[in-house]
Amino acid sequence: MSYFLFKRLLTLIATLAATSLIVFAVLEVLPGNAAQVLMGPDADPAAVAAKATELGLDRPAAQRYVDWIGGLLRGDMGNSYAYGSPVSELIAERLTLTVPLAVLAMLMTAVLALVVGVYAAAHHNRLGDVGLMTLAQVGIAIPNFWFAILLILLFSVKLQWFSAGGFDGWYFDDGLWQGLWDGLKALLLPALALAVVQAAILARFTRSAVLEVLREDFVRTARAKGLSYRATLWGHVLRNALIAVITVMGMQFAELLAGTIVVESVFYLPGLGRLIFQSIANRDLIVVRNCVMLLAAMVVIVNFVVDVLYAVIDPRVKAHEI
Repeated sequence: MSYFLFKRLLTLIATLAATSLIVFAVLEVLPGNAAQVLMGPDADPAAVAAKATELGLDRPAAQRYVDWIGGLLRGDMGNSYAYGSPVSELIAERLTLTVPLAVLAMLMTAVLALVVGVYAAAHHNRLGDVGLMTLAQVGIAIPNFWFAILLILLFSVKLQWFSAGGFDGWYFDDGLWQGLWDGLKALLLPALALAVVQAAILARFTRSAVLEVLREDFVRTARAKGLSYRATLWGHVLRNALIAVITVMGMQFAELLAGTIVVESVFYLPGLGRLIFQSIANRDLIVVRNCVMLLAAMVVIVNFVVDVLYAVIDPRVKAHEI
């Protein structure tokens, strides 16, 4: 197990290093000047040059890259050009919304997809299977932002059960449970809008994985030993099918972390996606660079966790690595 983890850690570090080079290089070639944006289009060229020197934009790209990586290793992301505050504080503030939103959406996705996928596989080619897979196909075709608007029209405008948008933060002045409920209530509709497409995709994948495992010899052996169909399905088949399903779940969670910008805009949520969008508009590249690197690191770490879960669920994965 230690050798397996060591190889995965080396891959993780190498991927992060390559990602940092790509992120820095891509942002370097973007047109525009942060100093010019901050000073205004009619600013004196000498003042713009002085501002660029103040921001360190006149230094060689290699030096700025080394300084950036060194700062990341020390936990220092620098200061935002536009906001004038530490980037780490800006990101931490936005992550208190984006991470719970992604986790809540992923929980909804997993529960819906596993129940629907296993049920459809257990009733293969019957009415329940055909009906659920038709709904899943419709769910895949629905754009997140359009479904989000429908949720607002139904639950916010017509029924008035939820707010149409905004997020007041996690406040616990009225008690822990009340504060958690207020925060989760504000994120419930956005999470559902994000989960519907992902759940539809994962349900179809779960159905295929379960059907494949159901054809294995060990399933017939388990049934011959007297295990009920339900016990065999949930106790043996699903465990083996999860090897493939977890891969998709890991990629979906990474996508939810990185791809919430549209839904955040619909519900006017101050998350990480909106911060990146606003920073691009302000040419605040130091914020964009750190946010993109953070999202890339999250994706890589999620994939690392998925690999480790492989080894936990199926020891044969470790054996192949040795």
